[in-house]
Amino acid sequence: MKQAAKKSPAFNIDKMSLKDLVDLEAKVQKAIAAVRDRDRAALKEKMAEMAKTHGFSVGELFGGVRGAKGAGKGKSLGVAKYANPENKSDTWTGRGRKPNWLLERLKKGAKLNDFAI
Repeated sequence: MKQAAKKSPAFNIDKMSLKDLVDLEAKVQKAIAAVRDRDRAALKEKMAEMAKTHGFSVGELFGGVRGAKGAGKGKSLGVAKYANPENKSDTWTGRGRKPNWLLERLKKGAKLNDFAI
């Protein structure tokens, strides 16, 4: 459901200075990026819940994580082998540095196999 747009004071952009227009453009771009990030996170959460409801992880459905920072074009990071039980979209392939959510639980005495997918 869309939220109603906030009412802001009416202004005439035709009478704004170049500096004011550039500042406004930067604010609009920042707001758009924030909304995209929020919507992306909400969609990821919904997809993880839907997958979980049907007995799958997001990694199983989409073949692992792609496009993460540091991955070259066309390279896959691999299929997720471990998942955070509190947030199934947090996964780890078993390669590279262990994620913080996993390190915290291992320090508390959990075993790596406890998080196997």
